[in-house]
Amino acid sequence: IPALLQPVSHALLQAREEVHNIMAGFPEALLWERPAGVASPAFHLQHLTGVVNRLFTYARNEPLTKEQYGALAIEGKQEETKAGMKELISLFDKQVDAALEELKTVDPETLTEARGVGRKQIPTTLIGLYFHAAEHSMRHVGQLLVTARILKGQNS
Repeated sequence: IPALLQPVSHALLQAREEVHNIMAGFPEALLWERPAGVASPAFHLQHLTGVVNRLFTYARNEPLTKEQYGALAIEGKQEETKAGMKELISLFDKQVDAALEELKTVDPETLTEARGVGRKQIPTTLIGLYFHAAEHSMRHVGQLLVTARILKGQNS
Protein backbone atom coordinates (compact mmCIF):
# COMPACT_ATOMS: atom_id res chain seq x y z
CA ILE A 1 0.00 0.00 0.00
CA PRO A 2 1.49 3.37 -0.97
CA ALA A 3 2.94 5.34 1.96
CA LEU A 4 0.43 8.18 1.56
CA LEU A 5 -2.42 5.71 2.01
CA GLN A 6 -0.99 3.92 5.05
CA PRO A 7 -3.19 5.99 7.42
CA VAL A 8 -6.26 4.81 5.51
CA SER A 9 -5.24 1.17 5.71
CA HIS A 10 -4.36 1.47 9.41
CA ALA A 11 -7.72 3.08 10.22
CA LEU A 12 -9.62 0.37 8.35
CA LEU A 13 -7.66 -2.37 10.09
CA GLN A 14 -8.25 -0.71 13.44
CA ALA A 15 -11.97 -0.37 12.68
CA ARG A 16 -12.17 -4.08 11.91
CA GLU A 17 -10.29 -5.03 15.07
CA GLU A 18 -12.47 -2.79 17.22
CA VAL A 19 -15.69 -4.12 15.68
CA HIS A 20 -14.61 -7.63 16.67
CA ASN A 21 -13.72 -6.51 20.19
CA ILE A 22 -16.96 -4.56 20.66
CA MET A 23 -19.20 -7.32 19.35
CA ALA A 24 -17.45 -10.20 21.18
CA GLY A 25 -20.06 -11.61 23.51
CA PHE A 26 -22.68 -9.09 22.41
CA PRO A 27 -26.16 -10.65 22.62
CA GLU A 28 -27.78 -11.20 19.23
CA ALA A 29 -31.13 -10.29 20.81
CA LEU A 30 -29.91 -6.70 21.29
CA LEU A 31 -28.61 -6.21 17.74
CA TRP A 32 -31.56 -4.08 16.62
CA GLU A 33 -32.17 -2.20 19.86
CA ARG A 34 -32.06 1.60 19.71
CA PRO A 35 -31.47 3.05 23.19
CA ALA A 36 -32.71 6.65 23.45
CA GLY A 37 -33.57 6.47 19.76
CA VAL A 38 -29.97 6.25 18.52
CA ALA A 39 -29.00 3.95 15.67
CA SER A 40 -28.85 0.23 16.46
CA PRO A 41 -25.64 -1.81 16.48
CA ALA A 42 -26.97 -3.58 13.37
CA PHE A 43 -27.26 -0.27 11.53
CA HIS A 44 -23.65 0.62 12.34
CA LEU A 45 -22.43 -2.78 11.13
CA GLN A 46 -24.37 -2.38 7.89
CA HIS A 47 -23.28 1.21 7.43
CA LEU A 48 -19.60 0.44 8.03
CA THR A 49 -19.66 -2.06 5.19
CA GLY A 50 -21.76 0.14 2.95
CA VAL A 51 -19.84 3.37 3.37
CA VAL A 52 -16.49 1.76 2.56
CA ASN A 53 -18.05 0.02 -0.43
CA ARG A 54 -19.68 3.18 -1.77
CA LEU A 55 -16.73 5.51 -1.23
CA PHE A 56 -14.33 3.08 -2.88
CA THR A 57 -16.75 2.83 -5.82
CA TYR A 58 -16.62 6.61 -6.21
CA ALA A 59 -12.83 6.42 -5.87
CA ARG A 60 -12.78 4.13 -8.92
CA ASN A 61 -14.81 6.84 -10.66
CA GLU A 62 -17.78 4.50 -11.02
CA PRO A 63 -21.45 5.13 -10.30
CA LEU A 64 -23.22 3.11 -7.64
CA THR A 65 -25.02 0.01 -8.85
CA LYS A 66 -28.64 -0.95 -8.28
CA GLU A 67 -27.41 -3.45 -5.68
CA GLN A 68 -25.50 -0.74 -3.80
CA TYR A 69 -28.55 1.52 -3.72
CA GLY A 70 -30.58 -1.44 -2.48
CA ALA A 71 -28.11 -2.15 0.31
CA LEU A 72 -28.16 1.52 1.29
CA ALA A 73 -31.96 1.52 1.40
CA ILE A 74 -32.09 -1.32 3.94
CA GLU A 75 -29.40 -0.04 6.31
CA GLY A 76 -31.01 -0.01 9.73
CA LYS A 77 -34.18 -1.80 8.62
CA GLN A 78 -34.53 -5.02 10.58
CA GLU A 79 -37.52 -6.27 8.64
CA GLU A 80 -35.58 -6.09 5.38
CA THR A 81 -32.29 -7.50 6.69
CA LYS A 82 -31.77 -11.21 6.72
CA ALA A 83 -28.20 -11.19 8.04
CA GLY A 84 -27.44 -11.86 11.67
CA MET A 85 -24.60 -10.41 13.71
CA LYS A 86 -21.91 -12.86 12.57
CA GLU A 87 -22.77 -12.31 8.91
CA LEU A 88 -22.82 -8.51 9.31
CA ILE A 89 -19.37 -8.64 10.89
CA SER A 90 -18.13 -11.01 8.17
CA LEU A 91 -19.41 -8.67 5.45
CA PHE A 92 -17.45 -5.80 7.01
CA ASP A 93 -14.33 -7.99 7.24
CA LYS A 94 -14.62 -8.82 3.55
CA GLN A 95 -15.15 -5.18 2.64
CA VAL A 96 -12.02 -4.15 4.56
CA ASP A 97 -10.05 -6.89 2.80
CA ALA A 98 -11.30 -5.67 -0.58
CA ALA A 99 -10.46 -2.07 0.28
CA LEU A 100 -6.92 -3.00 1.34
CA GLU A 101 -6.39 -4.92 -1.89
CA GLU A 102 -7.65 -1.94 -3.87
CA LEU A 103 -5.35 0.46 -2.01
CA LYS A 104 -2.38 -1.68 -3.10
CA THR A 105 -3.13 -0.83 -6.73
CA VAL A 106 -3.35 2.96 -6.34
CA ASP A 107 -0.80 5.08 -8.15
CA PRO A 108 0.15 7.87 -5.70
CA GLU A 109 0.40 10.26 -8.64
CA THR A 110 -3.39 10.02 -9.06
CA LEU A 111 -4.36 10.93 -5.48
CA THR A 112 -5.22 14.53 -6.30
CA GLU A 113 -7.43 13.60 -9.27
CA ALA A 114 -10.96 14.95 -9.10
CA ARG A 115 -13.83 12.67 -8.20
CA GLY A 116 -17.54 13.20 -7.64
CA VAL A 117 -19.66 11.86 -4.81
CA GLY A 118 -23.28 10.84 -5.07
CA ARG A 119 -25.98 11.73 -7.51
CA LYS A 120 -25.05 15.40 -7.24
CA GLN A 121 -21.39 14.59 -7.91
CA ILE A 122 -20.12 16.70 -5.02
CA PRO A 123 -16.49 17.46 -5.88
CA THR A 124 -13.63 15.85 -4.01
CA THR A 125 -10.37 14.06 -4.80
CA LEU A 126 -9.30 10.45 -4.82
CA ILE A 127 -7.35 10.86 -1.59
CA GLY A 128 -10.30 12.70 -0.08
CA LEU A 129 -12.55 9.70 -0.72
CA TYR A 130 -10.08 7.28 0.82
CA PHE A 131 -9.59 9.41 3.92
CA HIS A 132 -13.32 9.96 4.25
CA ALA A 133 -13.87 6.18 4.14
CA ALA A 134 -11.36 5.80 6.96
CA GLU A 135 -12.59 8.60 9.20
CA HIS A 136 -16.27 7.87 8.64
CA SER A 137 -15.64 4.23 9.53
CA MET A 138 -13.95 5.21 12.77
CA ARG A 139 -16.83 7.55 13.61
CA HIS A 140 -19.30 4.69 13.34
CA VAL A 141 -17.05 2.34 15.28
CA GLY A 142 -17.14 4.90 18.11
CA GLN A 143 -20.91 5.11 17.92
CA LEU A 144 -21.15 1.31 17.86
CA LEU A 145 -18.93 1.11 20.95
CA VAL A 146 -21.10 3.49 22.98
CA THR A 147 -24.39 1.94 21.86
CA ALA A 148 -23.19 -1.60 22.56
CA ARG A 149 -21.95 -0.64 26.03
CA ILE A 150 -25.23 1.06 26.88
CA LEU A 151 -27.23 -1.95 25.70
CA LYS A 152 -25.04 -4.44 27.58
CA GLY A 153 -25.29 -2.31 30.72
CA GLN A 154 -29.08 -2.04 30.49
CA ASN A 155 -29.42 -5.79 30.10
CA SER A 156 -26.91 -7.14 32.60
